[in-house]
Amino acid sequence: MTTNTETRTETTTTGPAVQQVSVLAQGEGQHLHFLNNLATIKVSPGSDGSMSAVEFLAPRGFGPPLHSHRDEDELVVVLDGEVAFRSGDTETIATTGACAYLPHAIPHTFQVLSDTATMLSVTSSATTRPQFDQMVSELGIPTDDATIPDEMDIDPGQVAMICGRNGIDVLGPPPAPLK
Repeated sequence: MTTNTETRTETTTTGPAVQQVSVLAQGEGQHLHFLNNLATIKVSPGSDGSMSAVEFLAPRGFGPPLHSHRDEDELVVVLDGEVAFRSGDTETIATTGACAYLPHAIPHTFQVLSDTATMLSVTSSATTRPQFDQMVSELGIPTDDATIPDEMDIDPGQVAMICGRNGIDVLGPPPAPLK
């Protein structure tokens, strides 16, 4: 299998916009098979919101390429599992309940150390509408199957291109495979 190569150019509102009060139960939201893990969009900023929230269920060893967000600050809450966060020469191991703040313009990556990890990524910006959920939508494949997908090939060039047009600069490869 390969990643979704279909290009989407319009903004999608897949979860409740932050301008309205809304509650999603566990397991609710738009599910996408995204870069070998399950992404569930919980909150989309719509046309004028200032926040997005995406939940990830990721397998051991998963980690995004080294990257930085141009305008969006990111808060990652580890809901279950163990994750190594890296920025520059700093590495921090976060476990269930931990919260990692990743400011915009600071290069970072992470890697799942446990068998799986569930994380909630909340992005916000004081200057622009967050685009993180849009990047996830463009790279993901919609699914009703709320499980980690079978491993698929990932095109790093496509990932960098879609990230770039959504305010994220890919700066290096993902973390090395775990032994």
